Amino acid sequence: MKYLFIIPARAGSKGVPGKNKRLLGNKPLITYSIECALAVAGAEDICVTTDDDDVITIATDLGLKVRFKRPDELAADNTGTFEVLKHALNFYAHSEKNYDAVVLLQPTSPFRTEAHVKEALKLYSHDLDMVVSVSPASGKLVFEEDESGFLQRCDKKQYYELRQHSAAQYVYNGAIYVINANSLLTKQPSEYSKVVKLVMDERSSFDIDTLFDWEMAECMIKSRRS
Repeated sequence: MKYLFIIPARAGSKGVPGKNKRLLGNKPLITYSIECALAVAGAEDICVTTDDDDVITIATDLGLKVRFKRPDELAADNTGTFEVLKHALNFYAHSEKNYDAVVLLQPTSPFRTEAHVKEALKLYSHDLDMVVSVSPASGKLVFEEDESGFLQRCDKKQYYELRQHSAAQYVYNGAIYVINANSLLTKQPSEYSKVVKLVMDERSSFDIDTLFDWEMAECMIKSRRS
């Protein structure tokens, strides 16, 4: 099985400006994902897709060859990640490098480990659409505002019945996606029917989206070193 590891890192970021090259601990955020990929794959099978020259320099210094600079039309705020993956996969195909699956490692998940990626690859098989990392869904109560403007629990009796009898629930944590190359090119993500989960713990699942998330990640880095 041939895997193309893709790390998307566009220059623009509203939540945390310049986050992919911003120092977390003592190294740029994207470095965590590049080092994770290098622990399980050869440099020739790792693609950093970016429109940021600084990110290209970081990747090159870590031993990667950045084969293309992402076009502007795929670096906008509304650009879908799966469109970026298709572009990268097709670029390699045009260079006669074909892959069975894509492994998406988003830079915003710095606490994902080599072991997590290896476990995801073990779960993957050619008849699946995708293996995706998840974390257990929160059990928080849901409230809604009534006609008088007061918060009320939603369908209290039904809520508790569902909590007692429903199967475990999960949310995608954004850390790892192993996607069948054919599914990526021929289907919409909403059409993926054969999806297998990799459950990750809360700490490893931590995703950086806001400046508050960044502060929390810095605290996690410090506590891990102490």
